[in-house]
Amino acid sequence: MDAMDILLLGGTAFLGREIARQLVAQGDAVTCLARGSHPAPGGTTWVQADRDDPDALAGVSQQAWDAIVDLTSEPVHAIRAAGQLTARHWVYISSGSVYADFSTPEQQVTAQTVPPLNQERMQDPSQYGPAKVACENAYLALNQPVTIIRPGLIGGDGDWTGRSGYYPWRFAHPTGPDVLVPDPTQPTAILDVQDLAAWITHCIHERVSGIFNAAGSSTTLEDVYQQCKDLTGSQAIIRAVEDQQLLAEGIQPWMGPRSLPLWIPEPSLRFVAILDCGPARAKGFQTRPLTQTLAAALQYEERRDDPRQAGLTDDDEEALRRALG
Repeated sequence: MDAMDILLLGGTAFLGREIARQLVAQGDAVTCLARGSHPAPGGTTWVQADRDDPDALAGVSQQAWDAIVDLTSEPVHAIRAAGQLTARHWVYISSGSVYADFSTPEQQVTAQTVPPLNQERMQDPSQYGPAKVACENAYLALNQPVTIIRPGLIGGDGDWTGRSGYYPWRFAHPTGPDVLVPDPTQPTAILDVQDLAAWITHCIHERVSGIFNAAGSSTTLEDVYQQCKDLTGSQAIIRAVEDQQLLAEGIQPWMGPRSLPLWIPEPSLRFVAILDCGPARAKGFQTRPLTQTLAAALQYEERRDDPRQAGLTDDDEEALRRALG
């Protein structure tokens, strides 16, 4: 396979960084255009630019790229890239959040999506799904080979949110005789960042085009808890707490301060992580066992020096335990 010239719009944090790492490892010439909030991955060429600047793409617009990969969530970024850059193959990393209804599992790529955002930039996080739809539309309008990938929840090594790392870390570092957890029956799925990046690189090299979901294998939080307990050898007891008790104590679902990750008490969002990945698997998408992803997330949690964006602090969990009695 001949080396390819690939432009990553982003490429210095979490998923983008892993995509860059794998492409470089396979011999491709990778250019990352990014602000510089994180160092560029080794072996890449870094072009520093802020995509909020209308001229941000000037330094990469004179070349016809073999592939361009974009991870943006801002419609104006996608519109400018589609209009100013040249590529033989476009890959846009969208999100499973584009779907309109998650009250049932296994959303297919043909399922109804939310209306696209009709402004250039998001004003608040609630517009994330519509913004991603608008970005998709910008690339689909090119009428060129385009791959749209809609990932579910991504975890593993480098998961700065802490959503995949909190439970293994908590079982490894319990604050008492038990670990306080939400609804064990909650469906969930965690996609390892390395598996997603591997499939993105596969789509680039094999010129796979179309719209695809990409998510981890469906399971429940009960399985996540047990795997975390087994992984860490923890003696802590799994103590499930009712939704209403958690909400009454001010515990937030999903992520944020004083939160419990992967928990979604809202019925309309219960299956947000469960996507139909049949078409992607038919094109080479593969996933590893969940325990490997949890182990990688734990290793990252043990070495990180920044606060995670999800979970309970030691003080939070101890206070909750006292409140519950």
